[in-house]
Amino acid sequence: MMTQQIVINVPESVLQAENTNKDAFARELCLLAAVKLYELGRFSSSRAAELAGMSRVEFLMNLGRYQVFPLEAELQDLESERA
Repeated sequence: MMTQQIVINVPESVLQAENTNKDAFARELCLLAAVKLYELGRFSSSRAAELAGMSRVEFLMNLGRYQVFPLEAELQDLESERA
């Protein structure tokens, strides 16, 4: 899998306030972005899991932590097909 690096400047004070290091914060940002893009319907669960760096099942299992219903996009697809 090819990847591209994106650089985000984060003030040191943010890392200190979060009591974390830059690697852990970067992983969390990727997961949060994946969750939000999934929630908005812009990413499938597979694509979001890829961005988050985890399996699809692991990604779906993590959605509850962020109060996002797993398979929301799939339910919306079914409802639009039914209409």
